[in-house]
Amino acid sequence: THVYAKTPEELTEWVETMDQVGIDVTVVLTGAIGEEFDRLAELYLTRYPERFQLYCGIDLDDIENPDYPERAAKELARCYERGARGVGEVSDKGWGLGGRTEDHVAREKRLHPDDARLDPFWEKCAELKLPVNLHIADHPSCWQPLGATWERTPDFQGFNLYGRDVPSFDELMEVRDRLLTKHPRTVFIACHLSNLGHDLPRLAQALDEYPNLYLDISARDYEVGRHPRASSAFLSRYADRVLFGTDMGREQHMYEGWWRILETADEFIPGRLWWRLYGLELDEKVLSELYRDNSRRLLNWEPVEGS
Repeated sequence: THVYAKTPEELTEWVETMDQVGIDVTVVLTGAIGEEFDRLAELYLTRYPERFQLYCGIDLDDIENPDYPERAAKELARCYERGARGVGEVSDKGWGLGGRTEDHVAREKRLHPDDARLDPFWEKCAELKLPVNLHIADHPSCWQPLGATWERTPDFQGFNLYGRDVPSFDELMEVRDRLLTKHPRTVFIACHLSNLGHDLPRLAQALDEYPNLYLDISARDYEVGRHPRASSAFLSRYADRVLFGTDMGREQHMYEGWWRILETADEFIPGRLWWRLYGLELDEKVLSELYRDNSRRLLNWEPVEGS
């Protein structure tokens, strides 16, 4: 999830909700470094060190300077000492790390995850056993023209990349694959089912080929719930490779909506968008791995005390 509590009062409210819905630990993808990460570590880890785990970001200042690779790795190590237990969300939708539609550098100057300048950073992640939450590309419909046949709701139109100066969806998948190949000791957790929830055979092929690739299901309720039989079979087959995630706020009904999709056989469930969803009715073993066991095995759970 993301930084959905910014004050002590909001944090207490969140913990109360976690207690109500059965969440033991929340992993917060802060994407922050420097003073901002220190502030969040103070907020979360001082008050609730056993209920939250924080991920940090990547230093993206002056990436063309010769000292950048060493500097980025050094800040990662500092954040680790301050309490970071992972990195993310690391996002590249074509504009490069830190780039956005409205704020980006020229295409040849963008820093993509497979860039050699980041090699020391990813190796430091492996050394410190810091998993990386990775967001590469987006749903491939974003590269198609908007129109009456576009299946995603208007909420998603802001993600549209048609006609933009960005690599294609497949080119970004190649960036992901080169990264996984170059850094086999680093654990990468591709969020949102690696934006391949619509194509589970292709996603299965990637999992078979790259043993350091893992997934989370955050914000993809509308995909797993629209093809429940295929999703159930996929999650059962790769039960040791997929982690639970949300990325949808911290309200009680959001968590309970996930429990209904994953645990029941209910049909025609009203979704948060305009689709109707169907329960997967996953068995207890798969649910245990998805909800908890994989996280306990893959994530860096060394307790961290706040300062």
